[in-house]
Amino acid sequence: MVAREAVPPFANSAVDGYALRAADTASVPVTLAVVGSTMAGSYLDRAVGTGEAVRIMTGAPLPPGADAVCMVEWTTTSANGALVTLGRSARPGESIRHAGEDVVAGQEVFPSGTVLTPACLGVLAGIGETTVLAVPRPRVGVLSTGDELYDGPGPLPRGAIRDSNRLALLATVGQSGFDALDLGLVRDDERALRAALLDGAARCDALMTSGGVSVGDRDVVKAVLEELSGGSMRWMQVAVRPAKPFAFGEIGPGAVPVFGLPGNPVSAMVSFELYARPALRKMAGHEVLGRPQVLAVADEALARRSDGKLHLVRVVARYAPDGLVHVRSAGGQGSHQLHAMALANALALLPDGAGVTRGDTVHAMLLDPGTAMPLDPSLPDALDTLGAGPASRASGGAP
Repeated sequence: MVAREAVPPFANSAVDGYALRAADTASVPVTLAVVGSTMAGSYLDRAVGTGEAVRIMTGAPLPPGADAVCMVEWTTTSANGALVTLGRSARPGESIRHAGEDVVAGQEVFPSGTVLTPACLGVLAGIGETTVLAVPRPRVGVLSTGDELYDGPGPLPRGAIRDSNRLALLATVGQSGFDALDLGLVRDDERALRAALLDGAARCDALMTSGGVSVGDRDVVKAVLEELSGGSMRWMQVAVRPAKPFAFGEIGPGAVPVFGLPGNPVSAMVSFELYARPALRKMAGHEVLGRPQVLAVADEALARRSDGKLHLVRVVARYAPDGLVHVRSAGGQGSHQLHAMALANALALLPDGAGVTRGDTVHAMLLDPGTAMPLDPSLPDALDTLGAGPASRASGGAP
């Protein structure tokens, strides 16, 4: 995006005061004749001559002949407003916003690939641009599959579990900046699942399923996706825990990508973070695809067993007075324990081995950097408030 005009478009006052010639204030105190006034949105054609001043408001165009503005706080005005006395000298250019000081006409204000933040939109409005060529937010259809799932607040039928994945994934998709479309809960019926997927492919830029991708799962999801993808669906076992099972392929005439996430709630959310979210950000035109990662201090031991996988431990991250990020476990680490995932704002990345001991450093992926608030013993801890047990505090570092 190239600016077609300057910002500001003209020299204007940065303060309420008096526009004058700086040379007239070389010796103070000095009294000048007030020959006019100008407000923001108006323009005064009269030039400021030697020994003269113009009353000016913030944002008002600088009158001809003036090369400085003296703040009203440094002046005294006569009873009739005809004279103003200055108690200090003004320098040339003082309190003036010069034309093009922010943006120059012909300047590239944003290169291709810029994320349009609120400030960017303000800049575009400031240069008169009301239409820009941008990558739209991908629309992501989310559906759950499984006869065991129950949707709604009523009493659970025997053997059923509530469908938490769909709502959590819809919210995560929206929080990540994409448009989420609820495709509902589909039973283990090939015809119904085929219809739901084709309907979603016709309305969405990407699809996300939950369940039916693990080894040993019933063949309904696999059979339908294999058929709709023309046999190109990929079924993976990734060396991570949680989020080991994962599937990916494309279906429909538009080759709409499908992310097959596991059915366990935590595995589904971690799979989204590791695989689906970066891909969707790529679709949306982003250049930074992953979450930020930091080197953190473990405030307690984060144990694990050696199994050849990378473990992603749900942790609570806090910025500490020592300038480092500190982490501790958010609770239960089972792939079905969604409550701990809800309390976590980061994932500690534990390579294969025995884990880390208290005080060790560990790489952490920040899921929500804004919640990594400073450690302050005088403030209640979020986990304590929610009943997750006493919080571990950093033992070292600056007071």
